[in-house]
Amino acid sequence: MQFLCKEYQDGNPRVRSLVTETRIHLVPSLNPDGYELAREAGSELGNWALGHWTEEGYDLFENFPDLASPLWAAEERKLVPHRFPGHHIPVPQHYLEEDATVAVETQAVMAWMEKNPFVLGANLQGGEKLVSYPFDTARPPSETPAAPRPPDDYEDDNPEVHETPDHAIFRWLAISYASAHLTMTETFRGGCHAQDVTDAMGIVQGAKWRPRAGSMNDFSYLHTNCLELSVYLGCDKFPHESELQQEWENNKESLLTFMEQVHRGIKGLVTDQQGEPIANATIVVGGIKHNVKTASGGDYWRILNPGEYRVSARAEGYNPSVKTCSVFYDIGATQCNFVLSRSNWKRIREIMAMNGNRPIRRVVPGRPMTPRERLRLRQRL
Repeated sequence: MQFLCKEYQDGNPRVRSLVTETRIHLVPSLNPDGYELAREAGSELGNWALGHWTEEGYDLFENFPDLASPLWAAEERKLVPHRFPGHHIPVPQHYLEEDATVAVETQAVMAWMEKNPFVLGANLQGGEKLVSYPFDTARPPSETPAAPRPPDDYEDDNPEVHETPDHAIFRWLAISYASAHLTMTETFRGGCHAQDVTDAMGIVQGAKWRPRAGSMNDFSYLHTNCLELSVYLGCDKFPHESELQQEWENNKESLLTFMEQVHRGIKGLVTDQQGEPIANATIVVGGIKHNVKTASGGDYWRILNPGEYRVSARAEGYNPSVKTCSVFYDIGATQCNFVLSRSNWKRIREIMAMNGNRPIRRVVPGRPMTPRERLRLRQRL
C-alpha cells in the first residue's frame, strides 16, 4: 500500500497506469484474531496453524461453502447444466441460516464478493514459496459403471485431481507471479520444508498438493466471476524484521505483474438497441465451459489467454449475439461489446401459459367451433 501511494505521487508511469485503470482492493488481514494468537505463540513450526483458526474455532481455510462436491455429484447424474448450474452456483440455503456453522469473517468476505464484481484475486500467505490454483477440492472417484477402476495393487494417496475449465488460464496467472519472483522458481534445493511439489515451476494445483474442501479459491470460481489463487510469499511464516526488506524485494515485481494480468482477455458492455445496459447477461466463451455475468452497469471482464475466441452474449428476453474476439500477448484487454435485440419469446411464453402450455388450435374457416374452442377464443380475446 505504501509503495503504490508513494510511487503514484512520485509519477511512476507503471504504478500510475495501474492505479488509474484498476480498482484495487486490499485486505490487510482476513483473520486478525488468529494472527494475534499465532504471533504471540512465536514462529515455531508447531504454532503456524494457529493463524488459520478464528476465536470461535473456525478454520477459514475450509469454511467457505463447498460448491465443487455438489457440482460433481450433479455431473454424475447428468443434471448439468439443465437442472444444476455449472457456474454461479448459489450458496446452499443451510449456509445462510442464523445457526449456520460459519465464521463472521467468512460471512463478511462472502458479502464483500456479492457487492463487488471482482475479476482477479489472490490470498497472500506464508510458510511456503509457491502459487496454488483451483481446484483445491479433490474429486471423489466416479461411481458410474463406465468409469475405469484402478487395478487392485494400485496405490495413490491423492484422490482424483479435477481441472477447472480455466485450467490453462489459472496456470498462466500462477506463472505470471512465480516467474517474476526472485527465488520462487529456484527449486533445485527442494521445497521449503519437504521435496519440491511444483515440478520446478513454483506453481501447483491445490488438490494435487493439499486437497481441501470449502476453500475461498473454489468458492470464488464457482460462485462469482473472480479467478482466485493462493500465493505463498516465502518459507518463513514470521520473518524477522531484518529480513522483511529482502522479502519485499522478492515479491514486489510479482505483485505488480499479477495485478496487471487483470487487463488480459476481453471486456466490454452489453446493451439493448436503445443503449441501455443489461445486467446479469451471460458471456459465453466457446470451448471454455465457465461463463461470467455482466455487472449492474452491463459491463463485463473475462480473463483469457492469447488466442481467437467465439464469444456470445445472452440475456433473458433478448436474442443472443455472437462475435469473434481476439486476445493478444500485450497487456490490454480487447474491447468486445454486444447489442442485444428484444425477442418474442417472453410474449410467446405468456400466450402458452394462458393456453395451459398446449398448442393453440388454429381456426379453420368453414368448420364450426366447439363450445370449448369458442370459450378459449373469448378468453384470449
